[in-house]
Amino acid sequence: MAESEISRLYHGLLLPRIAHTDESLQFLENFQVKDDDVFAITYPKSGTTWMQELLPPLLNGGDLTSIQTVPNWDRVPWLEETRAPLVLDTMSSPRPIVSHMPCHLMPATLFKSKAKVIYITRNPKDVAVSSFYFHKMASFLDDPGTFEEFIDKFLAGNVVFGKWTDHVKSWRNPELGDRILYITYEEMLEDLRSVLSRMLTFLGREISAEALDHVVSSGTFKNMKNNKMSNYSLVPEDLMDKKKSPFLRKGISGDWKNHFSPELDAKFTAVIQEEMKETNIRFPWDEE
Repeated sequence: MAESEISRLYHGLLLPRIAHTDESLQFLENFQVKDDDVFAITYPKSGTTWMQELLPPLLNGGDLTSIQTVPNWDRVPWLEETRAPLVLDTMSSPRPIVSHMPCHLMPATLFKSKAKVIYITRNPKDVAVSSFYFHKMASFLDDPGTFEEFIDKFLAGNVVFGKWTDHVKSWRNPELGDRILYITYEEMLEDLRSVLSRMLTFLGREISAEALDHVVSSGTFKNMKNNKMSNYSLVPEDLMDKKKSPFLRKGISGDWKNHFSPELDAKFTAVIQEEMKETNIRFPWDEE
């Protein structure tokens, strides 16, 4: 794993240089977590944009104004990226924050606080497919090569934010106790309203049934795809070339079946199973 003009190394993790500077990473390390902060943590391509759509109205009584008026990277900023120092200090509490960082690289103040964490996991085969297309359209990420080449890099952890298995395992952190809620992307696709109800209970928040309906509707793939504050259409073409692939591509589960050969599927499954075998973590897709 080596640095390039596009990627930098940070504690052994590759990060895109465009959004991760010495200053932004120092801000991450020294960040003062507040007790009512709410973190949505994901490995890339596991529902981050979705959480940026859902968290603000869940935390502010169902108000959708920010969803229509504030770009998602400012309404729910990434803790490790360059916008964070500019945005987080101006936000009123409770602050929704996203991060792709593994648990051990989060600021020490997280573990001393009462802040809550929602960790979203997605079938790694779908993550890999989504990531492959994102690498094709984003000029700030390394060229993915062929799909098979990219899968090899993905399994070896030679991609931004490292191995999927390392990330998932790092967040099974007993220190966090009941301050962490685990949900899957697939559960959100199946019954978003039910997952949002669980999130509200976990966060100790309440909104009316009607407001919850509006949040569910606003958070559909179609509505997010049509919302310029959420679909990354505000990002210049030279950074994200929508002609190569839309940012919000399909928003489904199981698309990996259209990309993996039986041989590649067997290899991928074997590697993931081997790396997860010492854990008791089980996912709905393990049986597929």
